[in-house]
Amino acid sequence: MALRIKERIEQKFGEEIRFIRGMMEKPKTVGAIMPTSVHTARKMASVIDAASALPVLELGPGTGVITRAILERGVPAEKIFSVEYSEDFLNHLREAYPGVHFIHGDAFDLDATLTPFHDQRFDAAISGLPLLNFPMHRRVSLLESLLDRLPHGRPVVQFSYGPVSPIVAQPDRYRIRHFDFIVRNIPPAQIWLYTRP
Repeated sequence: MALRIKERIEQKFGEEIRFIRGMMEKPKTVGAIMPTSVHTARKMASVIDAASALPVLELGPGTGVITRAILERGVPAEKIFSVEYSEDFLNHLREAYPGVHFIHGDAFDLDATLTPFHDQRFDAAISGLPLLNFPMHRRVSLLESLLDRLPHGRPVVQFSYGPVSPIVAQPDRYRIRHFDFIVRNIPPAQIWLYTRP
C-alpha cells in the first residue's frame, strides 16, 4: 500500500515538473500554471460514447491527464488519436500510454497533421489546447475543422479559464453549450461543448 502511494506521488510530481518545464520553454503552447486536474479531465471524457465504433480525437494531451481519463472512460488505447505539439511531452506520452496513436503536429493545421488519417471520423474531440493564447479567427477555424470530422450532434469539448466561451458564438455555424464549472482545478475551469446546428 505504501509503495503504491509513493509511486502515485512520484508520478504526480513528475507530471508537474514536466509541465513547468514545458511552460518555461514554450509558454504560448501551455495555457495554465498547473496541469489539468483529474476532475476536469474526467468531466471532459464523460461526453465520449465508449460504445461507439468511432475513435476519439484528443488535442493537446500535455502530461496525459486527459488521455488517462479517456482510457478510464473505456475507450481502448488503439481508438485514441492524440495530437501533441511538444516533442518532450510526446516522448513521455508514448512511453506512459502504449497503444495510443500519438501524433506529433500542429492541431491548428489538422489537414496536414492528420494526413495519414484524412478520411477518419471521430466520436468526439477533446481539447486541452490553450485557445486563449491564439487569435479568434484561428480558434473558429480549428473548431470548424474539428466539427467536419465528427458526426452531426457529436461534440467538441474544450476547457478554458475565462468566464465566457473561448470561441465566439456563430449560431448559424455551430452551437455552444456551457457544460460545467470545475472548482477543483487550478485555476478553476469552465468546460464548453460545441456541436453542429
